Amino acid sequence: MLEELTIRNFALIDEVTVRFETGFNVLSGETGAGKSILIDALSLSMGGKGNADSIREGASEAEVIAVLRVSSSPELDEWIEKYGIQPEDGSFIVRRTIKTNGRGTSSVQAVPVPRGALEELADTLIDIHGQHEHQSLFRIATHRKLLDRFAGLEVRVRSFSLLFSELAETGRSLEELDREEGQMAREAEFLRFAVDEIDTADLKTGEEEVLVERQKLLSRHEELASDLEKILDASSEGRDGALSRLRDARDALSKASAIDSNLTELLNRFDGAFYELEDLVDELRRKRDAAEYDPAELASIDERLARISTLEKKYGASNIADILDYAENSRKRLEGFDNRDEERNRLKAKKEELQSAVRSEATAISSLRKKSAVSLQEKTEARLKALGMEDARFTVDLQGKRNDGGKPVIGTYGLDSVEFLLSANRGESPKPLKSVASGGELSRVMLAVKSVLSESDTVQTMIFDEVDTGIGGEVARSVGEHLHSLSSRKQVFCITHLASIALFADNHLQVEKNIVEGRSVTMVEKVDGETRVREIARMLAGDRDGSASLDHAKKLLEERQLSVSTSGADG
Repeated sequence: MLEELTIRNFALIDEVTVRFETGFNVLSGETGAGKSILIDALSLSMGGKGNADSIREGASEAEVIAVLRVSSSPELDEWIEKYGIQPEDGSFIVRRTIKTNGRGTSSVQAVPVPRGALEELADTLIDIHGQHEHQSLFRIATHRKLLDRFAGLEVRVRSFSLLFSELAETGRSLEELDREEGQMAREAEFLRFAVDEIDTADLKTGEEEVLVERQKLLSRHEELASDLEKILDASSEGRDGALSRLRDARDALSKASAIDSNLTELLNRFDGAFYELEDLVDELRRKRDAAEYDPAELASIDERLARISTLEKKYGASNIADILDYAENSRKRLEGFDNRDEERNRLKAKKEELQSAVRSEATAISSLRKKSAVSLQEKTEARLKALGMEDARFTVDLQGKRNDGGKPVIGTYGLDSVEFLLSANRGESPKPLKSVASGGELSRVMLAVKSVLSESDTVQTMIFDEVDTGIGGEVARSVGEHLHSLSSRKQVFCITHLASIALFADNHLQVEKNIVEGRSVTMVEKVDGETRVREIARMLAGDRDGSASLDHAKKLLEERQLSVSTSGADG
C-alpha cells in the first residue's frame, strides 16, 4: 500500500508530504485545486513519463518520493529477483527526479534503476484508473492473467508455460540435429572410408623405416657386392693379400721376440689384432655369400612405400603413427555420430511425449477458463447494473488460436486468446474496452471487474480518477459503497466531486489551491470532525458555511457512521 508521498517543486506544489491509510482514501477539492496533481506525481514516481514542464516555475528540479509497504506476490517476487533489490522493514522507498534539461534519476532503496524498472514495479503494486491515465485493463495480455487468477489457474498455467518451453526447446534441438544431418552424413561417409582404407593398409608402427632401409639395400645390390669383393680380395690369404702378408709379419715378430723378450707383449697384441681381422674377413665373406637380389621384393617394397606416402599426404600425417592416430580419432568421431542417432531418437520420443502432455493440459486449462469466464461475466454484469449501467453487457471473449490451415495453435499460455469486451448500451455489440468512449463508464467497468477480481488480484493499491463522471444520486451512492467494499481488501483512492462517494471515506483528504506570496500553491490536508463536515457541505451545495448545508452534511455523515456501526455490530 502507499504509505506516504512527498512532492517537491512539482506543478503547483512547493513541498508537501501526505500520509495515507489503509481502506478507502478520498481526495476532494474545488475544480482546478490540483487533485490530479497528486496522482500525476505518484504516476511519475512509478515510472510515468515526465517532462520539464512539470517542474514548478523557478525550480531546477522536481522530486517525488513514494513510500510503499509491500507484501509478497509472485509478480513482486519476480521483480525482486530480477533487480536484486529487497524491501526494508516491508517497505520500498521509490524516488524520481526531473531536471529542467529533461534528464532525471530513478531509484528504489537508493539503488539507481531504469525508468522501466519502476513501471514494472508499479504493475505489481498499483492500478491507476482514469480517463487520461494508463489503463491496466487496456492491455489484452492482462485479461488472460486476470481470468486465470479468477479461475485459480495461475500456478497451473505457469507450470504449463514451463512445459511448453521445454517442448519448444526440444523441438529446436531436434531441428538443429536435422539441419546438420546432411553435413554430418557426408562427414561420416568420409570418415568410414578413411578408417576402412587405413585398416586395409594394415600399417605397423616403425614399418616405414625398415622398408626404406631394405629398399636402399636392394636398389644398390650390385654396388654393395662389388665393394665386398674388393675388400675380400685385398684382405685374403692369397698372394699379396693382407692376411697373408700379416701372417708373414707375425712370424717375423715371433722370431724377434725370441731374441728380445720385451717384444712378447707386442706379439700378443699383434696376435689379437690379427685374429680380429681374420674374423672380420670371415664375416664379410659370409655376408657376400648370403647376399641375394630379388627384383620382385624391391618392386613390392617400392609399392608399399608409395602406398604409405599416399596415406600420409591424404590424411596430413608425417609418419605411420600419425596415420594410425587419425584412424583412431575417426573411429571415435563415428561413435559420436552413432550417439547422435540415439540422441535424435531420444529427442523424437521426448517431443512426442511432451506434445501429448501439452495438448492434454492446454485442453484442460481451456475448459476451466471457459467455465470461469461465464462466472466472471455474470458477476461483473451484476456489479455494472448496481453501478448504474443497467444495459451493460460484459463479455469474456475466448478465441482459440488457429493457423492458416484452421488447426488449433497452442501458445505459451495454452489454446486461448482472452479479451474483455463491453457493450455499454442496449443494442450495441460488445467491443474492446479501449473503444469505450466514456471515461466514467470505463472507470465503472474497471471498478466492477476489480471488485469481482479483488480477492485474487495481488495489486494492493487502486486509484480511481473520474469514477463519478456522468453519475449521481443512487448510482453515485452505489459507487461509493462498491469502493468502500473493495477497500476491505485493497487500499483504494478516489478523486471525486460527489459527497455521496466521499461519505464512505475512511481517510478524507482535501486539496486546496491558495495564494502564497503572490503565487498559487496546492496544499493537501486531512479533514475530519467539523472540517470534514464543512467539506461535505461544500460538495453538496457549494456552501461550506450555510447552516442548511452544514446540517445536511452532518446528518449524512452521522447516518453513514451509524450504518458502519450497525454493519460492524451485525458482523
